[in-house]
Amino acid sequence: MDMLWSGWGDPAKAAPLPESVTGLLRDLLGVTPRESGPAVLADIDVPAPALTDEASAALRAAVPAPDGVRDDAESRIRHTRGKSTPDLLRIRAGEVDDIPAAVVLPSSHDEVLAVLAACAEHGLSAVPFGGGTSVVGGLAPTTKRPFVALDLRRLDQLLALDEVSRTATLHPGLRGPQCEALLNERGWTLGHFPQSFEWASIGGFAAARSSGQASAGYGRFDEMVLGLKVATPEGTLWTGRAPRSAAGPDLRQLILGSEGALGVITSVTVRIRPLPQKRIYEGWRFASFEAGTTALRRLAQDGPRPTVLRLSDESETFIGLAQPDAIGNTELPENPGCMAIVGFEGTEQETAARRAAAREVLLACDGEFIGEEAGDKWEHGRYNAPYLRDALLDAGAFAETLETAAFWSAIPGLYTAVREALTSTLTEAGTPPLVMCHISHTYENGASLYFTVVSAQGEDAVAHWAPVKRAANDAILAAGGTISHHHGVGTDHRDWYAREIGPLGIRMLQAVKAEIDPSGVLSPGVLIPVR
Repeated sequence: MDMLWSGWGDPAKAAPLPESVTGLLRDLLGVTPRESGPAVLADIDVPAPALTDEASAALRAAVPAPDGVRDDAESRIRHTRGKSTPDLLRIRAGEVDDIPAAVVLPSSHDEVLAVLAACAEHGLSAVPFGGGTSVVGGLAPTTKRPFVALDLRRLDQLLALDEVSRTATLHPGLRGPQCEALLNERGWTLGHFPQSFEWASIGGFAAARSSGQASAGYGRFDEMVLGLKVATPEGTLWTGRAPRSAAGPDLRQLILGSEGALGVITSVTVRIRPLPQKRIYEGWRFASFEAGTTALRRLAQDGPRPTVLRLSDESETFIGLAQPDAIGNTELPENPGCMAIVGFEGTEQETAARRAAAREVLLACDGEFIGEEAGDKWEHGRYNAPYLRDALLDAGAFAETLETAAFWSAIPGLYTAVREALTSTLTEAGTPPLVMCHISHTYENGASLYFTVVSAQGEDAVAHWAPVKRAANDAILAAGGTISHHHGVGTDHRDWYAREIGPLGIRMLQAVKAEIDPSGVLSPGVLIPVR
């Protein structure tokens, strides 16, 4: 099933906001309903495919399946941009000025190589497309040339399972649920469950350095990757033939996070874990975000490390976003404080032992146990926040997220700086916001902050957001954070990424791209500034 073209996920799962929330948006933020709904797909005026007959023939020769190359309007619209809020606002308005010329669906590594060769020969660009869930402009290349969306959905197999070494080799087009089902039936799990889990792909996880909600226990996706097979315009790159190596720099790390700009990932070898016997999630309350942060740091640094470890600030806890399915709950206590979700997975014995030890640490940090029901509600609604975003847009609100990470000592200042940048910029623009935040991922040395901002849309919501996003990005770098922890760079963060790694770092990446992709076929302008 395809994702909703003008929003997130499965249309059957979408639900309108409860009246308690629409009333809050109206009274607190001045949100008013939109005058009209999204454009109708069939009514969108789509330009003719900008492909020469020779280019079209070359693509069809590269992927000879009868429907291996699609240039109909609907297929192209469904592969236009990603799922950031500006992306959705533009597609809902029927804006398709950066629509791909065609959608190409290869079914093998060799076909991917052939497509890239055809693109190089005929002056086309190619943008790898997995689940289409990018929220940073990763599917919107900076190019005046026609480009094709390289949809990898047909590379969707579990290629190998080594139960002795505990590794699996996967095609990039497998979506999260498909991958888990294939592994689970054999008694294994990958343990990677980002918010985009239901729609994002294995190749996308690798290309964007994804981090799942259970990263405290299973690690980030880039930590799971042991080997990659990559198609480039100059041939095939293999990386990773052992769990660790001292044979020069690790080229896996060059491809991981490269967002399609340095090659198309066609297989991923990952480490896997036994399917847990027990999963349990519980809620804890802290009087303040500062107190909760201290507790999370204690667990991350000194253990025991839970599998899931998250903390919502006061605003997010009050609104109920810590449990997306509980939005609009009027039975929250007068001062809910800050809610943490703590989860444990593993054997019965291991889970019980870690849970008991963590409980001692949390109590010592003045945490209040509020029961398993809070954890169960979080688990039930863990993938539903993007649907809430769609409902907010329908109601006339602007809702967007951004994330960063820093060392523990920088977290308080980073938290304050980003909140102030978002609040002051939107307030000055006449649309005072509600800004919420949670610690989404923890490490021994630092953590990630994930912000959600809601406001009225203004007359032109996309233009309204642009200076706010710039101010937040500037604040992130000034406060010592990284421009992205797990969403990636794309085109939206590219200029700040260049500031983060410096001119020499950018020249190094440009030099690698010039060698791997001399014709500039792959995702031009994504991640790496065009020379």
